[in-house]
Amino acid sequence: MTVSSIKSPRWVALVLVVLAGLAMGIGAMEQPQSSTTSLPDGTDSKFVAEVLEQRSGDDAQTAIALLDSATGKVLDLGKLQGLAMDLGGPLIPNDDSTAAIIPFEVPDEGAQEGAQRVFDVRTELAANAPEGVETFVTGPAAVSADLVDVFSGANFLLLSVTAAIIAVLLIVTYRSPILWVVPLVVIAIADRLAQIVFTWVLSAVGVPWNESVSGILSVLVFGAGTNYALLLISRYRDELHRHTSCFEAMAAAWTPTAKAVTMSAVTVLVGVSCLLLSAVPTTRGLGLASVVGIIIALVFGALVLPGFLVLCGRWIFWPKKPTVGEATDHRMWDSVGKFVKKRPVAVVVVAMIILGTACAGAMGISTGLTQSDQFIDTPESISAADRLAEKFPGQDATPAKVITHDSEGLTAALGAKGAVVQAADPVGEWEVLNVSGFGTAELRELIAESNYSEARVGGQDAQLHDQEQSSADDRLLIFPTVLLLVFIALVIVLRSFLAPLIMVATVLLTNVAALGLGWWISTYIFCFEAFADTTPLYAFVFLVALGIDYTIFLITRTREEATQHGTRNGVLNALSATGGVITSAGILLAAVFAALGVLPLVVLAQVGIVIFIGVLLDTLIVRTLLIPAVVQLLGEKFWWPSEINGHST
Repeated sequence: MTVSSIKSPRWVALVLVVLAGLAMGIGAMEQPQSSTTSLPDGTDSKFVAEVLEQRSGDDAQTAIALLDSATGKVLDLGKLQGLAMDLGGPLIPNDDSTAAIIPFEVPDEGAQEGAQRVFDVRTELAANAPEGVETFVTGPAAVSADLVDVFSGANFLLLSVTAAIIAVLLIVTYRSPILWVVPLVVIAIADRLAQIVFTWVLSAVGVPWNESVSGILSVLVFGAGTNYALLLISRYRDELHRHTSCFEAMAAAWTPTAKAVTMSAVTVLVGVSCLLLSAVPTTRGLGLASVVGIIIALVFGALVLPGFLVLCGRWIFWPKKPTVGEATDHRMWDSVGKFVKKRPVAVVVVAMIILGTACAGAMGISTGLTQSDQFIDTPESISAADRLAEKFPGQDATPAKVITHDSEGLTAALGAKGAVVQAADPVGEWEVLNVSGFGTAELRELIAESNYSEARVGGQDAQLHDQEQSSADDRLLIFPTVLLLVFIALVIVLRSFLAPLIMVATVLLTNVAALGLGWWISTYIFCFEAFADTTPLYAFVFLVALGIDYTIFLITRTREEATQHGTRNGVLNALSATGGVITSAGILLAAVFAALGVLPLVVLAQVGIVIFIGVLLDTLIVRTLLIPAVVQLLGEKFWWPSEINGHST
């Protein structure tokens, strides 16, 4: 890039920021509200949900008001009839009349409206119930309402924590009270734009999304965008030691940095795009949203940030402004390089032992959380469901929804097996049963044994069961696909076979090690019962996509240095030049993903834990020690079958 051309990004930056402002003014599209959009394709639970949606005038979810005697005395049912009339449902006492339930419907007019209806009912019940009667609301509508409630303000909290982490780490990295503001503001604008644009894109192609997509996308944009910013600023600062003009310095820094971050972005895009292969629509939504976010982060990091940096001049680095001729201090990373050069075999062996030990934890991983285990803090709908099961042993807050063409025969067959069956209003040609007493797998097996093959089992528990099965299928498909596609992308970019193979192998090793350590931490420290069914998938894809970034940054700089100094010396020079900034970027990215722990769902906390561990392993062990040691052992053969420095490999 020439000096004259680097001046134009100031205007490009301003134009892009103005366009982003206009987009923010238009606003985001509304999240889809259909209860079937998040269910895996081709499953019984989705089929049942779609059938139930066809019920004439049925745009409602079921809720259950639980009235429980605080003292264990018999309830005065006459005093509770008014509450039942207000809710429009029957008053049903338990066997000893110490508790009663009122099933009622919550119109499905949107997530916020439905949640508000549940909250209003809770308030009214608490205010109007007779003295000594405790009131709760549970059931599918209440679970949905509590999910909306726990996310209320959570994304703002996540954004605040993420921004604070980035600000602190940027200040520590550059020791400037000013510099951190520029990249943080640029990335914050990129994030807000991504939050809006992804809803446009997903709405246009008919792909749904849920509440967690927004949080994960923010972390992804902030993490990737900050990485791009750190690389650019580091190279720009180095060039300011060689050039008197900020424009000349940026021109010298921009081309190699843009090449590295573009290569990085391509691998991330390839990785997250594999989520589009999922059978779960909202997982596909996360994949497409991530594609949008990475593209916007790349555009703002490569085009907007350079313009603002040259506009600010050298004073942005105050109090230690870079001066021409000043030497850059890389003594610590020079020492690391010398250590690796002296003992490459020992470094490889020790690194493999550490990673291999961590991988052992992955052998014990189990997936599948119950509905009550999916929240960090147990909401009322879940605790009330437990109390409901205690007071009404045959009643389930979320019974299975079974559709059949012969409800009478199936009711008799299931009743003979000990199930509690209640008939519900039919839907077209289908008759509907509410069934309690068995898990989804057992119920489906009982129905199959009873020769009612046309019957389908749905409901919330069945949906969780089918999501777990679909997630297992997704892992079998997406894991090898993402590794293969990233490998192909690296082969094309590096024009090598062996180097990409080693890079992908180390990423796979890091992933398994991170999952193993993450499993131990999740179960033994945080006491989570299991991984959520999507935890391994999300963690694996994002770790492959993001974790390989640092190796790419190192290897691209190694290739650049190798043309002058040979591969063995080139990797040491690259480690010396990039060690500080890449380590800072890795620590920052790990900390940003750890911020997912402020969100209220176990799956997001687990994904944050695994990615936090994986990025640190990749940054501190793989990129710093293992890869340089392997390059020392292989030398020019590392690039096989390419040629570097005029020598055939």
